[in-house]
Amino acid sequence: MARPNYQYARRMKDLAKKKKREEKKQRKLDKKNLKSEENSNQSCDEQEK
Repeated sequence: MARPNYQYARRMKDLAKKKKREEKKQRKLDKKNLKSEENSNQSCDEQEK
């Protein structure tokens, strides 16, 4: 009978967690950059007036 490979399962679980954290971090950075771009666009519009 085959034995379960706990190290492999643990590594896959950790890699999945790491990938999810990186995606979340990237979404937050994108959201932050989008807000800063909107603010800079608004300030440029105000300066043109």
